[in-house]
Amino acid sequence: MKNIILLALCLVALGRAQAELRVPAFTAYFAPDPDGADISPRSGISNWTDPALQVLWFGEIKTPGSLNCALELRLPAGAESKLRLTVAGKSQEITVKGQGSDPVTADFGAFEIPAAGYQKFTLESLNAAGKSAGELQTLVLAGPAADGAHFNLDARRNAASVHLAYPTTGFTNVDAFYCEVTGMETPLWTYFEACGWHRGYFGMQVNSPTERRIIFSVWDSGNEAVSRSKVGEADRVTLIAKGDGVNAGDFGNEGTGGHSHLVYDWKTGEKQRFLVMAKPTDATHTIYSGYWFQPEQNKWRLISSWKAPKDGKYLHGLYSFCENFGGSNGQLRRKALYGNQWFRTADGEWHEQTTATFSHDPTGKSDRLDRFMGVEDGQFFLSNGGFIPGFTKFGTPFTRPATGRPPADFDPALFSQK
Repeated sequence: MKNIILLALCLVALGRAQAELRVPAFTAYFAPDPDGADISPRSGISNWTDPALQVLWFGEIKTPGSLNCALELRLPAGAESKLRLTVAGKSQEITVKGQGSDPVTADFGAFEIPAAGYQKFTLESLNAAGKSAGELQTLVLAGPAADGAHFNLDARRNAASVHLAYPTTGFTNVDAFYCEVTGMETPLWTYFEACGWHRGYFGMQVNSPTERRIIFSVWDSGNEAVSRSKVGEADRVTLIAKGDGVNAGDFGNEGTGGHSHLVYDWKTGEKQRFLVMAKPTDATHTIYSGYWFQPEQNKWRLISSWKAPKDGKYLHGLYSFCENFGGSNGQLRRKALYGNQWFRTADGEWHEQTTATFSHDPTGKSDRLDRFMGVEDGQFFLSNGGFIPGFTKFGTPFTRPATGRPPADFDPALFSQK
């Protein structure tokens, strides 16, 4: 019996030592240029010709110890590529020779992982500028430290979208929703939504290195997901009014509807204030209006107003979120503070909202666990990306301290609304 037990233990230990994890090349990121090479689920990484560009993988190692690292790639027959891999502060270099259509393996040997946690795997090309480093296929990890390791293996490289849900139990006639947002970590391709409801969303976006926007959009009725050209007039929201300098038009591919935005260079670390209002006009139509407070002018501005068909309701399903809508820099952290939420009922009474519940999109379920909610400086915060240890459990409720400060400086009479 002792021999059987010893044999079983040896087999378990051997299995752990030989644990292997295959991480697709198409899950990697590039730095400093997030679009510095081509990447796709079909061909992996190709056209990597700039030696200043790094290829990065991130993963959570749960078992400290030795980790063997290798890279499968394709090179033309006879071609050579010199590569360097850095893990846990140690670098290994290797030169591989191509075999045409057959993949070759660059074996970088063993790296010692001293403790559990996220690790960055940095691959560099030591080839001359303009020379391809090869067509990268798979990062292969083996050994004790590969046991139980967690990497995103999906082609979607976006950080998980994260949400705050605000309960309005007992109130059926909410005609205004107010929220303040401060972007704390604001990389490209981030949308910080302040005021979301069952029919639309309102917030601020980082569009490019030189452009930021205030965005207010309202969905059409019906179930068309992609093309607004397929939406009949009876289901379309209609633009009623828009503020000075605001662009308005259509949107699609995430449902369809009316889109409006103001190009405005909102500042990281500076609080922005948002308020959305609902005005039912009859049993089947509601006008939704988005107002934003411009800090340097110290005044509220109308972004736009839209008449929504097949509605006739007040605001419900109130929420905020943070979205990484461009996946090529999904390794970067996004963070914002969401504070001083209030909703108003049709009798003119303001009610402070101090509770919220955390949720995330399907990416956050198992692919990307670096998603968080909490309370900081008296406000809720949302954080996604960054490969930060830990996570917030789906459905976790939080409570922030009350401020007692409704948006008393907002006067809807300042704005014409047909």
